[in-house]
Amino acid sequence: MIWGVLVLALAATVLAGCASEPESPTSPYVDRVLVRKGERRLELHKDGSVYRSYRISLGDRPKGHKVQEGDERTPEGNYVLDWRNPNSAFHKSIHVSYPNELDRTVARSLGVSPGGMIMIHGLPNWLSSPRLAEEYRRLDWTDGCIAVGSNDEMDEIWRLVRDGTPITILP
Repeated sequence: MIWGVLVLALAATVLAGCASEPESPTSPYVDRVLVRKGERRLELHKDGSVYRSYRISLGDRPKGHKVQEGDERTPEGNYVLDWRNPNSAFHKSIHVSYPNELDRTVARSLGVSPGGMIMIHGLPNWLSSPRLAEEYRRLDWTDGCIAVGSNDEMDEIWRLVRDGTPITILP
């Protein structure tokens, strides 16, 4: 009899513990990335607000949507950050899912390749001069990628952005 009471008491304690929901910690990740090409800004959004903002550099011809490989433009539209490369030629890189189906259709109708390999990345790995790095921060120098101004900023983005995060790139 005493064993039955102990088993019931233990079961009640366990079930009572399961009845309350544990507090869910705030996610360390952002839920959206927004690029404002005209302002040269990349914003990380979390819970509907700007969480972090960074100065960026774009392709040598930043105005307009990327249409074909080699046009040195950064695409515009809605994409996904779908994979990352810790060993790229630049300090880390996160891939933008360009081209999407519409981009491929437009390029096909023009008889050109849409290109690809659009990334968010840091500075070139070979760059060691702080003075030269400062010059890179002031220029559009990529082939169509989105470059943040420092490798520390890229490290922060790397930590805060998960694969699968949506990215919107505005003119």
